[in-house]
Amino acid sequence: MLLSAKPMRKTSQQIHPSKRPAAPARRPARRDTRPKGPRRVILFNKPFDVLPQFSDEAGRRTLKDFIPVSDVYAAGRLDRDSEGLMVLTNDGALQAQLTQPGKRTGKIYFVQVEGVPQESDLSRLRQGVTLNDGVTLPAGAEAVAAPDWLWPRHPPIRERKAIPTSWLKITLYEGRNRQVRRMTAHIGFPTLRLIRFALGPHQLDDLAPGEWRDISALPGSAF
Repeated sequence: MLLSAKPMRKTSQQIHPSKRPAAPARRPARRDTRPKGPRRVILFNKPFDVLPQFSDEAGRRTLKDFIPVSDVYAAGRLDRDSEGLMVLTNDGALQAQLTQPGKRTGKIYFVQVEGVPQESDLSRLRQGVTLNDGVTLPAGAEAVAAPDWLWPRHPPIRERKAIPTSWLKITLYEGRNRQVRRMTAHIGFPTLRLIRFALGPHQLDDLAPGEWRDISALPGSAF
């Protein structure tokens, strides 16, 4: 005997939405960049062969040998074999303004190179050159005379008698590792001496090598 299957009744289920309101998305907490104590801004003329930090396990010369101020940090680096302006501060907002790539803060360098670049060489720097970490941003580049304020370097640079040297003024709007040296080498003129003269609105002015100045109270120190 065959039994016919009874049709199944369709049941409808109504899903009730949760009566609880959705929690608002949390915004990431902003990092507090305000200085913990009194705001400090220090300009320093870093000599050759000084590390851009306050300690070194190998006993090499550091910022601590010149600046008796604690709780300030360098806004950007300046390599051991480079000279010139460093800005040290405990103000995180100022540090970011001077160093973050998106800010494109200008940095002016006076650079002694081996050889005499022509205008066609300098135009390559102005347009941007391709290094191993990408194309550089367009830079300011011009041939200049040796600066009037130039001090002797100890030890002096090594010059080859058969090859002349010349000076360039280069303005960068980014801060890659050893960028100026790599750029001049890329166009065929190795850097012999590199002095940073300005970082944003701050300049060396009359600071002698190894000297520092506290500009915390000056109106322009906040950028």
